[in-house]
Order: sequence, then C-alpha cells, then structure tokens
Amino acid sequence: MKKILFVMAMICQVMLAVAQHADFQKAVAKYKNSSSVTATATKTTHKAALAKDDVSKGTLTMKAPATVTITMAEGKDQLLMEGSQFTMVVKGKAHKTSSEKNVQFKTFQAVFESILAGGTKDLSKFTDLDIKKQGTSLLLTITPVADSKKAARRMLFSSFQLTIDAKSGELRSLRMNEKAGNYTEYTFANYKFK
Repeated sequence: MKKILFVMAMICQVMLAVAQHADFQKAVAKYKNSSSVTATATKTTHKAALAKDDVSKGTLTMKAPATVTITMAEGKDQLLMEGSQFTMVVKGKAHKTSSEKNVQFKTFQAVFESILAGGTKDLSKFTDLDIKKQGTSLLLTITPVADSKKAARRMLFSSFQLTIDAKSGELRSLRMNEKAGNYTEYTFANYKFK
C-alpha cells in the first residue's frame, strides 16, 4: 500500500512539473522568433541595515542565443551574461565568474537560454528550479544548492526569482536574494522585440 501511494505521489509530481514547463514554454514562445529584445529597467537595491533603498534606471538587452545585459548608471553598473560567462560591474569595478566555476549560476544561465530559445531548452533536469503559476504570472525560483560548506559560504545569492507575464511573455522582474535579507531587484517594462 505504501509503495502504491509513493508511486502515485511521484506520478503526480511529474505531471505537475510537465504542466509547469508547458506553461513556461507557452509564455516565452515569442522569444523564439526574436533575435533581440530590449526593455527599460529599474534596479532597486535593498540593504536591511539601511532605511532607504537605492533605485536607479537603465536598460535590459537580450540577444539570442545567450546574451543578457542589464545596464544602469550609464554603464557604471552592469549585469552581463554571455553564455557561461558572468560579469557584474559595480561602480565601474568588474567582478567575473562562470557557471562552470560557480554552480549557483548554472540554472540561472539555463533559464535565460531557454527564455531566449522560446522555451525549447529542457529545464526539467534542474532540481533547484521551481516554476509556479500565480494568477497571470509565472514565478520561477532558483535556489542554488552548494556541494560543500565552503561553497555555500562563497555563494553570493541565496536564490533568484524571475517573474514572467504569462500573457505577454515579458520578463517582468529578476530578484537576486542575498543573505541577511538583502536583495537586488530589477523590474522591466516597455519591451521591444526584433
């Protein structure tokens, strides 16, 4: 009896994952026919110890197959993904890593590559990714898992949250959660697909 219940639970879980991936594919299908996408961006940096958040304006540019650039403060602050290479520029100083060296970015990279491919890249193998439909939005949560205590201490982010408008297919926000309640959130609007 326990085995039957376990098997039934597993089947339900697989069916839910397939349905969630189908929702994701449907939402981002329009990216498949676009070589580039631009939008306006607003960056909110929240530090729990400070009373006021820092807010700045900029742009989002995404180009198939795997380039995502968020530029703020006339290029002094940037978040850049080029394939497996990641660069974060803060006040003009560049910090570089890759998804091969820094596992917390592996699923992040795969999600953006899948978005830019119109949802055709299979995300089901990523156990640190959760996709949920909330009203007219899809919420993708990536919770990186470290393979050692040392790696866990070195992680910059505890999770990433992406919100996609299920009707328009537009990425509405990217939130990068840090430890101790700090986060950086980018919100996007005014999309142009080319």
